[in-house]
Amino acid sequence: MASGRRRQAPRSLGILLLAVVGMTCGGELSFTLEPSDIIAVQEQPLMLHCQVEGIPPITTQWRRKGALIVEDQNYVMFANGSLLIGHFQKTKSDGSSDEGDYECIAQNFFGLVLSRKARVQAATMADFHVQPRSVRAELGGAGRFQCQIHGLPEPVISWERDGRPVDTSDDRYTLLPTGVLQITGVRPEDSGMYCCVAHNSAGVKHSTGAQLTVSGSQSSVYKEPMILVGPENLTLTVHQTAILECVATGYPRPIVSWSRLDGRPIGVEGIQVLGTGNLMISDVRVQHSGVYVCAANKPGTRVRRTAQGRLVVQAPAEFVQPPQSIARPVGTNAIFTCLAQGEPVPQITWLKNGQMLEPDGHVKLRNNNSFSFGQLRGVA
Repeated sequence: MASGRRRQAPRSLGILLLAVVGMTCGGELSFTLEPSDIIAVQEQPLMLHCQVEGIPPITTQWRRKGALIVEDQNYVMFANGSLLIGHFQKTKSDGSSDEGDYECIAQNFFGLVLSRKARVQAATMADFHVQPRSVRAELGGAGRFQCQIHGLPEPVISWERDGRPVDTSDDRYTLLPTGVLQITGVRPEDSGMYCCVAHNSAGVKHSTGAQLTVSGSQSSVYKEPMILVGPENLTLTVHQTAILECVATGYPRPIVSWSRLDGRPIGVEGIQVLGTGNLMISDVRVQHSGVYVCAANKPGTRVRRTAQGRLVVQAPAEFVQPPQSIARPVGTNAIFTCLAQGEPVPQITWLKNGQMLEPDGHVKLRNNNSFSFGQLRGVA
């Protein structure tokens, strides 16, 4: 598959006129290590790191949800600036919680610096919201089981058959990152009770069991290609991974291929085929948006069956060209320009001193998202 021309996220252009006084700042303190986001385990100790360099003496403190933390038997502050939570609790007896945003504060004679906010969340595991269902498959056909569960961190999914781990090193077994288990070329020994197993730092959970029943006998009779499971419509954010399923059966076994409905090439960068025909697109971009067509072809013929699904990739708004500080003589024009991109196309709003600007005789909007000040009368 050849790579097509990359399509950038739609952009918004804005122009605003305003003179802003620039400021520079400096300090004698700087962080060499700031706290990072952590997923904590209930009743386990947790360390938040903070290191700062500067002219001594330096004192450090911590805040959680904006309030200063007082040392006690559960909160210990070390001389190097780190904070130890002895026994992390999502919900305490008094109704409070160790969850929240933590900040490290360092101070010396010259001033004070504040670290980034580190979010501390409890590891969790919900109940399965999608349980596997029993299926019946013909000998040589395909079977598919699915389960879904929410957790923090994202639970790792594995499968068991009759209480024993499924050997996914067998090419006939495909375990997708979404937790779906696919079995192709089904054999009698594949029959049994299948169970989905989810585990993360919060614990382990087993789904209800689902039976795979294999019927029929080995046959070389021609069977039309058929797509059992096709790609679903997906809406993702840039940098996520898209999994487009395609499970096909028939005799002889059909060949699965992929294309885009608009005729553009799918490309090769970040593209991987999983199992017998599933398409995985890693690190999706806006240009990956489109309708994808899965085709099951009878070998050596033009006989084929197709299924399609739409992939929509959204991109958060970001500034490509933020407005720059300028100065102009009284009575002259001044223009501020702002360029932003994202998918969907972002809408730009202008503020002055925290108040929304509205077009008038003194302020004009250009390109739907730009402001031009005419006859600026010394207003900053």
